[in-house]
Amino acid sequence: MHFSENEGIEGKTFVVTGGLGHVGSAICFELVRRGARQVRAFDLRSTSPWSHDLHNRGVQCIQGDIVQKKDVERSLRGADCVFHLASFGMSGKEMLQLGRVDEVNITGTCHIIDACLELGIERLIYVSTYNVVFGGKKIVNGDENLPYFPIDDHVDAYGRSKSVAEQLVLKNNGHAFKEKNGKCLYTCAVRPAAIYGPGEERHLPRLVLMAKLGLFPFLIGEASVKSDWIYVDNLVHALILASMGLLDDIPGKSGRPIAAGQPYFVSDGCPVNSFEFIGNFLKGLDYELPKYRLALPHALFIGRIFSVFYSILYPWLNRWWLPQPLMLPTEVYKVGVTHYFSFAKAKEELGYVPMVTPKEGMAAIISYWQDRKRKSLEGPTIFVWLFVIIGMSSLFAAAYLPDIVPVSLIRALSLFFFRSMWTIRLVFVMSIAAHLGEGAYAWYLAKRVDPANARGWFWQTFALGFFSLRFLLKRARK
Repeated sequence: MHFSENEGIEGKTFVVTGGLGHVGSAICFELVRRGARQVRAFDLRSTSPWSHDLHNRGVQCIQGDIVQKKDVERSLRGADCVFHLASFGMSGKEMLQLGRVDEVNITGTCHIIDACLELGIERLIYVSTYNVVFGGKKIVNGDENLPYFPIDDHVDAYGRSKSVAEQLVLKNNGHAFKEKNGKCLYTCAVRPAAIYGPGEERHLPRLVLMAKLGLFPFLIGEASVKSDWIYVDNLVHALILASMGLLDDIPGKSGRPIAAGQPYFVSDGCPVNSFEFIGNFLKGLDYELPKYRLALPHALFIGRIFSVFYSILYPWLNRWWLPQPLMLPTEVYKVGVTHYFSFAKAKEELGYVPMVTPKEGMAAIISYWQDRKRKSLEGPTIFVWLFVIIGMSSLFAAAYLPDIVPVSLIRALSLFFFRSMWTIRLVFVMSIAAHLGEGAYAWYLAKRVDPANARGWFWQTFALGFFSLRFLLKRARK
C-alpha cells in the first residue's frame, strides 16, 4: 500500500474514543500533526494528564459515557473516521467488574457501530487485543488465521467482551448506510501487544509501585516463556496506517479497501520474557526483581484466591482505598504462557514496520520514570513500614495502655528486655524524640534537595526514622 504521509487525514474530522488516555491522546496529537481538520477526544473523564496539551493543540475534548447512545451520537456527528479505543476491564480490579466490562466493551461498541451507520461515517478502526485468540494456551508466531478463542472458555470478562466486540465490528464491514447514498461503512481491527511508553497508565505504574513496596515476591513461569510488547508510537503508526487502509480509492482494488473487514496483529516484533522486560525497566530505576520463580499452577492458585477475595468485595472495587490485587488468573496466563504473533500481514497489507526499536523504547520509559522518581517521595518497602509501625505501637502499648490481653503479653515481653516500666517509657519517649528530630532534619534537608515534597519527607521520616531519612540523604548526595 503506497500512500502519502497524510493520505485520508488532511481536511478530515476524526473522533478518538478514550481520547484522553495514553494511546488515545497520542493518536490525537499525531492526527493534528498530520493536518486533520478537526480532532475530537471522546472520554468519560473530563481531565487527564494529557488534557491540557490536547486543548492547547486544538483537540476538542468531549466528555460522555460510551454506554449512553446520545453521548456517542453527539460526539460522532460530522466525523469522517473513528478510532475506537474506549474499553474497560483490562487489568486489576476493573477485570472483576463484570457488568461494567460488558456495558463498555460490548454495548458501547454497538453504539459506535450504530452511530457510524446512521451518521454516514465511512471508516471505523477498532483497537482490539491479543486476548481474542489467546486464552492461556501456548501460541508461537501466531497469525490472523487463528480462530477466535471459544467465548465460553475465556478466563476473564475483558477478553470475552473484546472478542464479541471485535466480531461485531468486522461483521458490520461493508454495511450500507441508512441513508441510501451508495456508500458503506468500512471497518478493521488492530490487535496490539502489551503497550508501553512514557506516561502509560496501567502496567508500568503498577509495576513501579509493587517494586517500591517490595511486593514482587517471585517471578511466574519459566524463563523461556515469551510474549510481545509494543511501544506507543509504533501502535499509533499502525493505527494511522489502518485508517489509510480503509480508504476506498486504491488503484486496482475495485474500490474495496485493502484493510476492510480485516484484523491485524501489531507489535515491536521482538518477543521477550515479560520478567526480562520488566527487570530491565526496574533495573534502570534501581529496583530489583526476585530470583525465585513460582510454577504456573501455583501462581494460578494464588491468582484464584485473589479473584475470590476481591469478588467478595465487589461493591467496593472502585473505591480508592482498596488496593489492586497482587495478581489475577488472566494476568498469570499473560506472563506465564508463551504467546506471540507475527505482524507480517500488517506489514504486507498496511506497510507497518515498527518505527521505534525495543532498545529505544526501553530507554524512553526509563528516562521518563527516572524523572518521575526524582520528583516523588521515595521510601522503604511495606515490610519496613510494618516493622516500624508495629514496633512503635507495641512499645507505646507496653508503656501506657491498661494491662489487658494482648497488652499484657506485649508488656511481659518488653519487661524481659528492658527490666522495668520506667525504662520502657524512657525508651518510648526517646524514640519519639529521635523520630521527631530526624523528621525535622528531613524537612530542612528536603527544602534544599526536594522542596516540593518537604512536608511528605517530614511525616514519612517522623514515622520511620532513619529508614526514611537514608533515602533523602542518598538523593542529597547525587
